[in-house]
Amino acid sequence: MANRKGSGIFMIATDVSGDNEDEFNRWYNEEHLAEVTALPGILNSSRYEAVSGGPKYLAVYEMETPEVWNSPEFVKLRDNPTEWTKRMSPFVVGHNTVRYIYRMIHPAKLPGDAASDNLAPALQIGRMSVPAEHDAGFNDWYNNIYIPGYEAVPGCIRGRRFVSVEGDPKYGTIYELEDTEVSKTDAWLKARESNPRSAEMRAVMTHADGSPAVYKKIFQL
Repeated sequence: MANRKGSGIFMIATDVSGDNEDEFNRWYNEEHLAEVTALPGILNSSRYEAVSGGPKYLAVYEMETPEVWNSPEFVKLRDNPTEWTKRMSPFVVGHNTVRYIYRMIHPAKLPGDAASDNLAPALQIGRMSVPAEHDAGFNDWYNNIYIPGYEAVPGCIRGRRFVSVEGDPKYGTIYELEDTEVSKTDAWLKARESNPRSAEMRAVMTHADGSPAVYKKIFQL
């Protein structure tokens, strides 16, 4: 099967006022998601709505590599917006808008079955930073203790970690979940506290506003 996930991911999230919400969603579903997904190097895309945290609306584009963001085709699309995009872009009608270009750092490479999957029905997304002196220990703990613990929880499909190519904070984590209730279960909460290093590492970690956020899928091409 063709890959639907690569080493790069592009995410944009925003809140939208009620007056623009219906047209914003139509613009995304009927025009914009398709025109971005048609670009070379874009493997897959989905839209989500927050059930906790935020911003409310999230679009996720899986990329072969983060460099796709700066490809001539992507730059041309950004520089030549449609009339509908000029009216409904998150940077026009949205607020609290955040955009991230990420490079995957864990796992080093997805196995074939994971790489060919669509994005999950639900996501939990964390966006965080740590002081430079804790960087190495934080990454070791997250990759080898924290994510494996959560991946053992029923309903957690996989976890991936990313480092920012564009946008702050530095790190992002995406847990793909079977539904939005997984991260509320006793098993998930137990995994959160199961290692003595976890409390120490969380104490030095700073989450961005709205993080962690749980999202349900609302549109898939």
